[in-house]
Amino acid sequence: MYKYLLLFLSFGLNQTLLAQVHIELTVSANTPATDSIYVAGSFNAWSPNAAAYKLQKVGEVYRITLPASTGTAQFKFTRGSWETVEGTSNGSFTPNRTFAYSSNLNLNLTVAGWEDKKLGGGGSGSTALSNVKILSDTFYIPQLNRKRRIWIYLPNDYASASKMYPVLYMHDGQNLFDNLTAFSGEWGIDEAMLTREKAGYAGCIVVGIDNGGAQRLNEYSPFLNTTYGGGQGEEYAAFLVQTLKPYIDANYRTLKDRSNTIIAGSSMGALISLYAAIKYPQVFSRVGLFSPAYWFSDSLMQFIKQQTINEPIRFYHISGANESATMVRNMQKYDSLLATEGYAMIDRKLVVKSDGAHSEWFWKREFPEAFTWLVNGPVGLQSGLIEKLNAETTIYPNPVQAVMSVKASHQIDSIELIDNLGRIIYSKILNSNTFKIETTQFAKGNYTLLFHAAGVYYSRKITLE
Repeated sequence: MYKYLLLFLSFGLNQTLLAQVHIELTVSANTPATDSIYVAGSFNAWSPNAAAYKLQKVGEVYRITLPASTGTAQFKFTRGSWETVEGTSNGSFTPNRTFAYSSNLNLNLTVAGWEDKKLGGGGSGSTALSNVKILSDTFYIPQLNRKRRIWIYLPNDYASASKMYPVLYMHDGQNLFDNLTAFSGEWGIDEAMLTREKAGYAGCIVVGIDNGGAQRLNEYSPFLNTTYGGGQGEEYAAFLVQTLKPYIDANYRTLKDRSNTIIAGSSMGALISLYAAIKYPQVFSRVGLFSPAYWFSDSLMQFIKQQTINEPIRFYHISGANESATMVRNMQKYDSLLATEGYAMIDRKLVVKSDGAHSEWFWKREFPEAFTWLVNGPVGLQSGLIEKLNAETTIYPNPVQAVMSVKASHQIDSIELIDNLGRIIYSKILNSNTFKIETTQFAKGNYTLLFHAAGVYYSRKITLE
């Protein structure tokens, strides 16, 4: 009898310590009536469609009782995938929910909206330009057995021209084009690109990959942080190179070579951008690193030291001076490491802005200058093609007094005149092998003339007198 009493007391104590949670959920009016609702969280490995965590519809509400446990939990509601995760009333990102287990905890909750019900891509209320499209809401990532929304920006003349374009791959796609989907404001990548095109730039395709919400830290680092996760970045980078890029190249008019393939991101997105470029130098040649989260793991430094340089890569680092106690110091450490490993000074730039912040508004402001520096760079000058094009281009006279003439044995698609501060002060689409520029409108001094021809960029120094 005494043994059974102990078992009974032990069972009752465990039931007290392992408290159940009862959830009653009301959903937004735009929720499809035929869709199932699931809860995903730290208690089920963030599975968005686990059968055991499907809510039961009772009248106009959904209900579920979670298995008993202790401690705290984070969670979100989905309609069966991370593409259909809950959001704000306009479909924007909303942070994870949390609760602490307690005896017979009852949660009465409401879903205000869903991320896939936003009006993005040029729809009513969207800030995205009409040439921003959702390539797919459910693009499959075989390396991780997940699906993800992919955005694509096509240059303004894409439909009317027959030329091919470089491609920029960017992470955190929700934040790139549309304020309705952005976490705390968009980057305005589409507007920035269009501004350059109107000034004469030949154009660039931009591919945005949504982050995975709860999987973001895991996917954006190949290296494990014992507190925050990570460890899936190798698979994510392989997805970019082995699955996504081949699809983009097969379905759009792209310049497929490495000198025309760029990767960029912010924070953890910057960390995975650097890793991907070092891991796949045959694919990426230009990297935009906005406020990189190098604090996440020191293993990236060891990884870089273990690699052999076979190709030049161009790196643009930028952050605010006071983003964190270690931000600028870490950027300087990585820039020094890249220098030690043999990456040329001309292909590395580190910028610190006194008013910068770890925020979309800062990255939006700085993106145009960063992109200009990246694509105007000398990566690939060692290649025979660029040397050949440069040798076949004649500029006369130089120094220039009033009129500069250019003659080439090949068609020049476009030119840009860049001052010594990196600003584009003149640009023109040519599609010709000869042209003249009256230079009296420009201040005297040294300039760079950037040419785009045969799918690559090359530059020449000129002096205006």
